[in-house]
Amino acid sequence: MAAKLKKGDKVVVLAGKDKGKEGEITSVMPKDGKAIVDGINIAIRHQRQTANDQGGRQPKAMPIDLSNLALLDSNGKATRVGFRMEDGKKVRFAKTTGDAI
Repeated sequence: MAAKLKKGDKVVVLAGKDKGKEGEITSVMPKDGKAIVDGINIAIRHQRQTANDQGGRQPKAMPIDLSNLALLDSNGKATRVGFRMEDGKKVRFAKTTGDAI
């Protein structure tokens, strides 16, 4: 199945404790159906001190389910993603505006 959300996309959170927050996808895990969004779903992890790292309580962005994310269109609103053929290539487009992504 084609990926509707990819690394670098600007998204908004639709559900959960960070509902309404916006961010950029830093990595996608298609096998798990999750993505890591910069600054969203932050958890505190306790890190042991190493030779290279100070250790202590480190904030870490945890994965969030793809179904709880929506792409932001050119107007800054949440939109669904569709696919269409343009010049023999399959492209993603925003359903609200019809613009290619």
